[in-house]
Amino acid sequence: MATIKGGEFLIKEIKYQDIFITEEFNEEQKMMKEAVIDFIDREVWPYKERFENKDYALTEEVMRKAGDMGFLGVSIPQKYGGIGMGFVSTMLVTDYISSATGSVGTAFGAHTGIGTMPIFLYGTEAQKQKYLPLLTSGEKFGAYCLTEPGAGSDANSGKTTAILTDDGKSYKINGQKMWISNAGFAKIFIVFARIENDKNITAFILEFDKNNPNGVTLGEEEKKLGIHSSSTRQVFFNDTIIPVENMLSTRGQGFKIAMNSLNVGRIKLGAACLDASRRIITLSVKYANERQQFNTPIASFGAIQKKLGEMSTKAFTIDAGCYRAAKDIQNMIDGLLAEGKSHQEAELAAFQEYAIECAILKVFGSEVSQYVSDEGIQIFGGMGFSKDTPMESAWRDARITRIYEGTNEINRLLTVGMLLKKAMKGELDLITPATEVGNSLMGIPSFETPDFSEILSEEKAMIAKLKNAFLMIAGKAVQTYGMDLENHQQLVLAAAEVMIEVYMAESAILKAEKLAKKTSIKETAYQIAMAQLNLFNAVEKTASMGKEAIIYFSEGDEQRMLLMGLKRFTKYVNTPNPIALRKLIAEKIITENKYCF
Repeated sequence: MATIKGGEFLIKEIKYQDIFITEEFNEEQKMMKEAVIDFIDREVWPYKERFENKDYALTEEVMRKAGDMGFLGVSIPQKYGGIGMGFVSTMLVTDYISSATGSVGTAFGAHTGIGTMPIFLYGTEAQKQKYLPLLTSGEKFGAYCLTEPGAGSDANSGKTTAILTDDGKSYKINGQKMWISNAGFAKIFIVFARIENDKNITAFILEFDKNNPNGVTLGEEEKKLGIHSSSTRQVFFNDTIIPVENMLSTRGQGFKIAMNSLNVGRIKLGAACLDASRRIITLSVKYANERQQFNTPIASFGAIQKKLGEMSTKAFTIDAGCYRAAKDIQNMIDGLLAEGKSHQEAELAAFQEYAIECAILKVFGSEVSQYVSDEGIQIFGGMGFSKDTPMESAWRDARITRIYEGTNEINRLLTVGMLLKKAMKGELDLITPATEVGNSLMGIPSFETPDFSEILSEEKAMIAKLKNAFLMIAGKAVQTYGMDLENHQQLVLAAAEVMIEVYMAESAILKAEKLAKKTSIKETAYQIAMAQLNLFNAVEKTASMGKEAIIYFSEGDEQRMLLMGLKRFTKYVNTPNPIALRKLIAEKIITENKYCF
């Protein structure tokens, strides 16, 4: 499997051999998958009503049992109490353990991601030896104290202070944190505070004992739209003493730690939306098969089939993207370990390298989750609005995913920003391909009919054209505004939309192609249909967002030329039939009476 740099998918042809798909899980991973599904079906799904009624103790109990099963330390090396199975397996566990309720999904994600990874990625050997076994076993749970009333997306503007004591042995922490997941039962807090007038915040590890609170007080549980049994509280620090040896990394590194830890959280959030979406689709199709109107199951109606076809396509696509990126990250980790790097160094470098993909998957996954749950309510009709069915809680739980780990707007802006930084550092050559695309607009397009006899060849050609569309838009935007581009947020959002669609569409196409090569076109007909339908949607969105961007930054003859280029890059030779594709996909899951891909 070839190594692909972060963001390189935009300028390189990716082959199906270069991606990993879930159908390639090894035996150990298959056993882990079954273990997690069994755990959720036994310990979580039957108690869904209790989770909705704010049973925080139940969430803590489930997390402890997850620790006993080894689910909290899947990718943490064995010497720190983990299993050491690697990042793909971590994504697998995150995927299936988050499926029944967002309360458990949030508690799990906050603990294993931002609650544990900062110590693993930035801790000293002594800190890792002390805290990681406690966290991976579930003996103690972690929380991440970053957000403040005046510091949300602008995380580095926090007012919490850290003052060195006169004896130089400790820091006194004073301040207020809010929206802290797991705060009600966490015993290890990652706390961010500013020392004197430092430009950047600093991170600390705080051990919390409610019998000896050390100046720490907790607010009441927040009243939230969803994730009702996820503990979310304010945390107040009043002369809280933290030993100097509990500083994480070095002074002023807190913002860097926060951002890099979020990379892990973002891609895992994409995975956390996966099986939740699969379950919603299964519940929706079962209901559609059972519910009769006009003496006919509503599943036979085209309007319902349209929904089921699109819901399944989106779930298939996020599955393809999540595991593709997870394997790229794992490959880099393995490569660096082979070079003699420490586990800590390898993982940190890998998550930094694929930060763009992590942000893409957070955005796409969270919006798939919201879309699927919303359509699920619609299929259930009036019953979907009732608390007697799981649809309304699924919708409410899904809503937060577009906000935490950085809002989707922030993440969209980051994808383009990080890509341009890579280009300026010389890590990716975007200038050459962007220039080539610009020059091609001046030439006469070929009118020859390409040979698309090979499976999915036209679709892959379409992906290449969408990449050209992005390079044309982004290249011209940078040429026009230079470093001032970040102040044109709506333009950046439009470019980001195209980038996200390119990555996800390519992931789905390559997964379908790989499945077809492993089995047959006939056996993969439905996966091919979903990949084709998703690509059709991606082309339509690219045409819309691209037009919006071009009209914004150009005028006159130049604008007409760019719009003609966009039309060229979003035009099929053989336009697919989206209605027929949706119908084909829907008929399959209606027959199977479940999401079956």
